[in-house]
Amino acid sequence: MISTWVLCNALALLVAFAVDHVWGEPPARLHPVVWMGNYLERTGAWLQRRARQDPAVRDLASFVLGALIWCAGAALFLIASLLLLGAALELPWWAAGVAMGLLLKPMLAWAMLKSEVQAVEAALAQGLDAGRERLAWLVSRDVTRLTDMQVRESAIETLAENLNDSVVAPVFWFVVLGLPGAVLYRFANTADAMWGYPGIYKGRNWAWAGKWAARSDDVLSWVPARVTAVLLLLVAGRRAWALRSRLPLEARKTPSPNSGWPMAAMALVLGVVLRKPGVYVLNPDGREAQQDDMETAQVYASKAVLALVGSALAALLLIAIGG
Repeated sequence: MISTWVLCNALALLVAFAVDHVWGEPPARLHPVVWMGNYLERTGAWLQRRARQDPAVRDLASFVLGALIWCAGAALFLIASLLLLGAALELPWWAAGVAMGLLLKPMLAWAMLKSEVQAVEAALAQGLDAGRERLAWLVSRDVTRLTDMQVRESAIETLAENLNDSVVAPVFWFVVLGLPGAVLYRFANTADAMWGYPGIYKGRNWAWAGKWAARSDDVLSWVPARVTAVLLLLVAGRRAWALRSRLPLEARKTPSPNSGWPMAAMALVLGVVLRKPGVYVLNPDGREAQQDDMETAQVYASKAVLALVGSALAALLLIAIGG
């Protein structure tokens, strides 16, 4: 007999994706990830007033202080999630599942990711400057000198990387640790996006102050990033799966221990080259990315999300049987 715990979690997963598909993101004032960002912005400003601004100087005090602030924020949101989860579990299993799904939804953002990537291609159709401007909403790199082809490559990379960050990883940690796991991952990923820079970013030195945030995200994203890459290869068919032996070599070309996996997988399944000027070239033997490749990338990503949901439901069942 399937336990009510499995039924609650399975229903929560389905509700979260249904709400994401129909309504997208909640208003900013009600969005937990926005609250996380506000916490990190305010505490980060306080941290930076005490941090040394020379990236070449070893600043262990800022590292420790940054780690403590990170842990305090993570604890705050984890406690809140546990209290809300406890309240939800007092309801009948179906109502608990719906409530948990509504709480899980803000931790993933598939509809928004698709919309933002589509907006880059639509803007690029209006002109290069419009495409660059729209891409700047999604990436931290300098977009002012990118060609139209490089704008498209960057958008495809963003789709692949954030397929992990915004969908696969939150679901993975939800399956492993429940709602608190998804919340912890989203906090860590948000902290990495705001603090996890190897040096000066927007006039602030994060080389040591943001190191804990960057490494925490690396650890929590390690398995999901590789799951994302495998899902992309699987849904793209036999030809793509036959390229799996090339994936580790391509993935290691990026500075990040994780983002290279979904990006390399996307480059391989599309048969295109993806580049960050002066940093890496993925699938160098591939052809130049075209408009159709953006559409195909979204098709593969959508299929990967469907495969993810099916795999997550199966994993919940297996966990229940094993327990």
